[in-house]
Amino acid sequence: MKWSIVLAGAADIARPAEQLSLTQNIALMCTGAIWTRWCFVIRPKNMFLATVNFFLFLVAVTQVTRITMWQRSVANVEGQAENEGKVLGSELKEVAKKAENSVKS
Repeated sequence: MKWSIVLAGAADIARPAEQLSLTQNIALMCTGAIWTRWCFVIRPKNMFLATVNFFLFLVAVTQVTRITMWQRSVANVEGQAENEGKVLGSELKEVAKKAENSVKS
């Protein structure tokens, strides 16, 4: 049953990063890491369970990386747009002052 979670996570790689849940993928990443470690601690070692949990961890790390990269790119674009808006605003004020001065004279 856990392989279906891994396959669903792998299928989500085709989805845009903005449609993915960061908290859900962090939870899957932690679950995969914790249970992978646990599979090596218990006796007898359960290699099949360790394998599925390791792949769950890998898929979740991939998704978390995609989401954080997307969030950073969105933040950069918004910052650039804000800076350009400030520059354009100051340029518009200058043009308005010049037009006002030329109308007065």
